[in-house]
Amino acid sequence: MTAPENVITVRGLRNQFGAQVVHENLDLDIRRGEIVGVVGGSGSGKSVLLRSIIGLNRPAAGSVELLGTEMTSASTAQRSEVERRCGVLFQNGALFSSLTVAENTMVPMREHFRLPQAMMARFAALKIALAGLPENAGAKYPSELSGGMVKRAALARSLALDPDILFLDEPTAGLDPIGAAAFDQLILTLRESLGLTVFLITHDLDTLYTICDRVAVLSQKRVLVIGPLSEVERYDDPWVQEYFQGPRGRAAEAAQQRLHAAQPH
Repeated sequence: MTAPENVITVRGLRNQFGAQVVHENLDLDIRRGEIVGVVGGSGSGKSVLLRSIIGLNRPAAGSVELLGTEMTSASTAQRSEVERRCGVLFQNGALFSSLTVAENTMVPMREHFRLPQAMMARFAALKIALAGLPENAGAKYPSELSGGMVKRAALARSLALDPDILFLDEPTAGLDPIGAAAFDQLILTLRESLGLTVFLITHDLDTLYTICDRVAVLSQKRVLVIGPLSEVERYDDPWVQEYFQGPRGRAAEAAQQRLHAAQPH
């Protein structure tokens, strides 16, 4: 049996801003088709790691291979080709307020391809539907949307170019529990139907227990531990124990166990 293919390989990463070292000698592998949740305390550099992987932040040292391309030494053309295969949902959506949802979804298409307007409109409508939004959402502006709809509109834009990898930065932050659970199920559905790999930064324990194949903990400037949640939650580290074995962690685990018990076998 062949080992799963790595679509992200990070080795010896160092991120430094002035005298502040955020990451030192950080290693990480993400396999094709898996959903990996990245957690860590405030200041552990979760978003910095994401930005380093997708090429928005140039690390001080180390290597980042994304979809077979070494990003730290890639040419502009090579980086553009890799970027086209990655969808990113930034924290708070980061939609253009002066554009409708459909126009926001077309932005990556305009950036990377020359397509007729009518074709882009059809593609945008498809992505908006994939993101679980009603048909009339395409004509709305971000200010006319609820928080949950903003997240889905940003997801539609991240799906615009049929990516191989989806990067999600706190996708359920600010959503009520029902909205967050619905978003989690949408990500699972998209992974299954589109064959996506998902790199997910989250504080949401319910998300970790519901959809993640593996969880990576950022601590001490590196990936302290990565593995299935059942292994990670037992890791002997004060922050890990407080995070996963505290009241919220136990409640999330119990909720997931009840869900499994209720499902037909």
